[in-house]
Amino acid sequence: MPPGNGNFWDTGSLRWYVCDTELLPTCLQPLFVQSHLDVGTRAFLRQCSEKSSWLFVQIYYSLVTSVFGLFMSKTSINGLLGRGSMFVFSEEQFLQLLRMGPDWKATRVLDLGAGDGEVTKIISPHFEEVYVTEVSPTMKWQLKKKQYRVLGIDEWQDTGFHYNVISCLNLLDRCDRPLTLLKDIRNVLEPIKGRLILAVVLPFQPYVENGGKWERPSEYLEVTGETWEEQAASFSNDVFSKVGFAIESFTRLPYLCEGDLYNDHYVLDDVVFILKPV
Repeated sequence: MPPGNGNFWDTGSLRWYVCDTELLPTCLQPLFVQSHLDVGTRAFLRQCSEKSSWLFVQIYYSLVTSVFGLFMSKTSINGLLGRGSMFVFSEEQFLQLLRMGPDWKATRVLDLGAGDGEVTKIISPHFEEVYVTEVSPTMKWQLKKKQYRVLGIDEWQDTGFHYNVISCLNLLDRCDRPLTLLKDIRNVLEPIKGRLILAVVLPFQPYVENGGKWERPSEYLEVTGETWEEQAASFSNDVFSKVGFAIESFTRLPYLCEGDLYNDHYVLDDVVFILKPV
C-alpha cells in the first residue's frame, strides 16, 4: 500500500498514541488525554509524502547537505534550504490539552527553540504577541521572515514581563542545563494562570552538541523507568516537583519530521505535558 494511503496511516500509527493508563500512578491516570490521528496530523503526513516524491529536489537537498555539512550543523542547513520541518501537535490537539475552545485568546506566548516556526504557526493565532528563541542563524532568519519577535537565548529571562504560555518542545534533552531552564521558565511564567507546554522524547536520552561532539549535559535529569508510562511518571515525581511544576494534563504524540529520498517522514515518541506552576 503506498505511504500516502490513509488506511496505511491508520494501521501503522496506532502505536503512536497508545498509553496503558493502568501502568500510571493513580494520581496521573485522570490527567492523561487520549490523542488520535487527526486532520492536522494527516495533512502534515500528506505534505511529507508529496515532498518526498520530488526526486530532483531531494537529490539537490542531499548534495547541498553533503557539502555544507562540512562546516554547518544539520539544523542550519535545513533552515537555509527551508526543509526538515517538525510537527508536534495539531491546533486541535493543542487546544484539547489546554482544555480551551477554538476562540480562546491570550496576550503573550514564548516558543523556546522554535526552529523554522512551523510549530509556532499552530500556536500563534491564539496570542497577541509571539516571541521565539533559536540558536541556528538560518532558523532565526526563517523566524524573522514569519515576523515573530526573536529573542536572544540569554534575553527572554529578563524582559520584565510574564508570559501566559511558554512552549518548550523537544528541547529539554538537548540543553546543557535542563533544571536551570525549567526554573527560568517558572520565574517568567504568569504565576497563577500561566502554563508550560513541555514535549520530551521518550525514552529520555539527553546529550548536547559541543564542538561537533555529543556529550552528557552538565545538569543530568534522573529519569527512571523502562516503559513510556514509567518514564512519564518519573518526570512528575523526580523532575517537576523539584522545580515548582505540577501536571495539569498530558498525552502521547508522535514527533514527526519531514523525510528525504528514503522515507516520507521520520518519527520519534513524545510525551507532551501541560504544566502549571505550584
